Amino acid sequence: MNETVDRTSNGAILYDTAIIDQVSAKTFSAAGWKTVRRVDNVLRSGGRGHTLIIGDGTNEYVLRHFKRGGVVGRFVHNSYIWLGEDKTRSFMEWRLLYKLHAMGLAVPRPAVARYCLTGRTYTADIITCRIPDIRSLSIRIAEASAGEEFWGSLGACLRRFHDAGANHADLNAYNVQVNAADEITLLDFDRGRIMPPGLWQQKNLARLHRSLQKILRLNPRVNYSEENWQQLLEGYFQASRSA
Repeated sequence: MNETVDRTSNGAILYDTAIIDQVSAKTFSAAGWKTVRRVDNVLRSGGRGHTLIIGDGTNEYVLRHFKRGGVVGRFVHNSYIWLGEDKTRSFMEWRLLYKLHAMGLAVPRPAVARYCLTGRTYTADIITCRIPDIRSLSIRIAEASAGEEFWGSLGACLRRFHDAGANHADLNAYNVQVNAADEITLLDFDRGRIMPPGLWQQKNLARLHRSLQKILRLNPRVNYSEENWQQLLEGYFQASRSA
C-alpha cells in the first residue's frame, strides 16, 4: 500500500503516492486544479456529497466534500464529532475503497482524503480517480430498456461485493453507476464496512429495491419492472451457486 499521511496545522491528509505525490490544502479547492466542473446533479450519491470533477490536464478525479443528510443535516451541514483520526469518515472510506479496489471489485480508486479539526468536530473531503462515461442506474433505465442479461449481471456484481463482505451503507439507484458498455461500478462507500455474512446483505438488496420502486412511482415511464428485479435476484443467486 502506497499510503502516506501528511500532518497539517489542523488535521491530516492521507494519499496514495502512486497517484498523487504532492498534496496541500489547495488539492481540495477548485483553485488548485486546471479544470473544474460541478456534478452534483449527475453523480448523485445519496445527497450527502458536494461533488466536483477536477483535472490536472492529464488525469481527472472526483472531489467530494462530506455533507450530512437526513434530519441531522438540516441543522449540522458538514461537521462530525471527533472520535480519532482512524474514525474520520474520509480516512475510513479511503481505506475501505483501497481494500475493495485491491480485491478487484468495481469501485473508484481512492487518491486523497483529509480531515480538518476544529475543537471536538471535524470536516472531511475525499478525492477518487474518475471513471469516465458513467451515469447512474436511475439515468440508465430512463434512457433505454435493459434486458435480462443486464439485470442478471447487476445481481452478480452485487453478489461479488457481498461475498467480499462489502456492506454499502446506502445502496441505491444513484450510487450504482453504469458505463456505455453496461459495466457496473458502485460509488460512495461513506459509512461502508467489511462485515461477515448476515442480515445486512438482505437489507442492502431491499434498499436498492425500494430505490427502484420509488423511481418508478415518480416516473412510470422508466424502463424498470418487478420482472427486472426478479432477473437481478436470479443473477445474484446464480452467482452464489456458481461460486
